[in-house]
Amino acid sequence: MQAILLAAGYGTRLRPYSAIRPKPLFPVRNQPLLHRLLEQLRACDCRPVVVNAHHLAEQIEAALALWPEALVQVEPEILGTGGSLRKALDRMDNDPVLVMNGDLYHGIDLEQVYHRHLGSKNDVTLVLHDYPRFNNVGVVGDRVRGFGVDAGAAGEQLAFTGIHVVDPEVIERIPAGRFHHIIDLYRELAAEGRIGYCRVDGLPWRDIGTPADYLDLHRELLGQEGGWVIDPAARIGSNVVLEDWGCIGAGAVIGDGARLCRSVVWDGAEVADGCVFVDAIVTGNAEIDAASCQSRESRP
Repeated sequence: MQAILLAAGYGTRLRPYSAIRPKPLFPVRNQPLLHRLLEQLRACDCRPVVVNAHHLAEQIEAALALWPEALVQVEPEILGTGGSLRKALDRMDNDPVLVMNGDLYHGIDLEQVYHRHLGSKNDVTLVLHDYPRFNNVGVVGDRVRGFGVDAGAAGEQLAFTGIHVVDPEVIERIPAGRFHHIIDLYRELAAEGRIGYCRVDGLPWRDIGTPADYLDLHRELLGQEGGWVIDPAARIGSNVVLEDWGCIGAGAVIGDGARLCRSVVWDGAEVADGCVFVDAIVTGNAEIDAASCQSRESRP
């Protein structure tokens, strides 16, 4: 089993936060999301794993220092989903490739998906589920028939999870060394009846495409557990009030009298004395955090 993790994108819907940290390195429960995805691949004994990088590529490279099975593919010019796959093919074996977006939090059994593809006659197997917000993949029987406006009225509409398995012969059809959206090729293959799917309704799944999505993921995870996840290396001042749920990362400093509610504090961030953050992402960047700080409170 081999895979590519797509981690090169700009994360434009996550600005301004993604201007200082690439989306796959956003911490979820104080762990970079990329590390969680790599752990899931490691559990499947997946090798090689290619991680592509472009936006803030040096941060991706540093985050992979302790992952010897991960091969970094730095793209000086962004290549898109298809172009990245084509470039990575030279470092792969002649076997199907598991492709996974780097902005996902999920509980999907990747090994089962991969072997489902191996046992099929599909050129591509998409992992789909019923998720009304994103349902735009048309399926009829066991075939994917179209995407978006091409999905058609017949059959059922499902959502793409960002996980798929692709035969190397398909990837070879992508022009080398240039930008390419894989969806353009998939539209052609779907029209020919060459794309199947694996349905995974009901399993944990979230993308973190927007700040609201990122906080909603933590609301789901921590709201069920209750309380706060606080790294032992964080420093919490006196008379600090922590409400509802949240996370405080390693090396973060929470000043005296601060109040935090439903917020995620990144590693190394500092919250000034008396500062109030509600439904906020606290990054450690003074300009970004100043815009999120609702007020300063003085507490005895």
